[in-house]
Amino acid sequence: MEALLDWIEKRIPAMNAYKKHLSEYPMPKNFNFWYLFGSLAMIVLVNQILTGIWLTMNYVPSGEGAFASIEYIMRDVEYGWLLRYMHSTGASAFFVVVYLHMFRGLIYGSYKKPRELLWIFGMLIFLVLMAEAFMGYLLPWGQMSYWGAQVIISLFGAIPVIGDDLTLWIRGDYVISGATLNRFFALHVIALPIVLLLLIVLHVLALHEVGSNNPDGIETKLPKGTMGEGYKPQFKFHEDYTKKYDIIDSIPFHPYGTVKDLIGIAGFLFLFCYVLFFNPEMGGYFLEPPNFEAANPLKTPEHIAPVWYFTPFYAILRAVPDKLLGVIAMGASIVVLFVLPWLDRCRVRSYRYRSKFHIFNIIQFTISFIVLGVLGALPATPTYTLLAQIFSVAYFMFFVLLYFYSKNEATKPLPERVNYK
Repeated sequence: MEALLDWIEKRIPAMNAYKKHLSEYPMPKNFNFWYLFGSLAMIVLVNQILTGIWLTMNYVPSGEGAFASIEYIMRDVEYGWLLRYMHSTGASAFFVVVYLHMFRGLIYGSYKKPRELLWIFGMLIFLVLMAEAFMGYLLPWGQMSYWGAQVIISLFGAIPVIGDDLTLWIRGDYVISGATLNRFFALHVIALPIVLLLLIVLHVLALHEVGSNNPDGIETKLPKGTMGEGYKPQFKFHEDYTKKYDIIDSIPFHPYGTVKDLIGIAGFLFLFCYVLFFNPEMGGYFLEPPNFEAANPLKTPEHIAPVWYFTPFYAILRAVPDKLLGVIAMGASIVVLFVLPWLDRCRVRSYRYRSKFHIFNIIQFTISFIVLGVLGALPATPTYTLLAQIFSVAYFMFFVLLYFYSKNEATKPLPERVNYK
């Protein structure tokens, strides 16, 4: 067996990659609760892939058979109801952990130099995940799936010159039809997952090249010789790290990080299974009541709104009276996140050592995002529209203010070593 493994290792260095990128990867000692969500996102991704494969075995991607096949899965396929609810609940769980993962990067400055590319890959994952979720949302071919897609796709028509042709190309027909469903199914099941997996690999590789950030926002992976000739690391890490870097206040990911993540995964699964078995529709936020009716082009639902994880951006869209400007505002609300590393010009990363005004700015941004999410799920009354306009301005003001005050921001002294007490 040893000879066989040695023969394989010389041709495919799997064990070497396992040690470098998992078991011996240096993890800062002061990781806390906020550093669980990257691992949880991987768990949910595996759930989505596996349940998605099993669902496609009985799903019919056509306008005539899609809704009936969902009913067949729910009623007649053995444990089909469980697979469907695991997939639908998993979609919402994916966005919960991804939003919290992004929030952790925001408060600890994980987007700042030298991790700009890591943040860009993360934002690309978020963008592809939104596209993946939107494509999948049409597949049940229920009322909200049909009309939600009708509203979102029609937004592309607001683009000057190419808008109408682009809308026709996306639909594959003059209206939302079986052709639209079929191409969305292909993108949801094959194309976008491949892109998503590729970006995740790049995200992890970029992370392991520059090293993980930590709650104090100071480096634990320093150029070789920084710590002096007498420095001896407490733990032995992979030779690729020790040749180039002095690694301080870090521990191997296995067993320390794996045990920490397993505890987080156990807690997450308790919450996930509670929703899955007792409240999979989550009061209509995860699965809307109109989506249990077959798509009907002649019957419009009383209130059309996207699923909850799109509602903050949908509220920004509706806050602008002009359709084209609304689309631009919604696009800008996502694009501005990509340039965050260059808008924040402060030399300090973590909020722990930054000014009170910066903490206030993060708090108002978080509140604005949550309120926009609530408003996006409600009917567009004059009062709600006014509130959406106010909080949309607050959302963008976070980035504007950050650019101006961060350069000369008064900060606290940084510690020389991480504080893990």
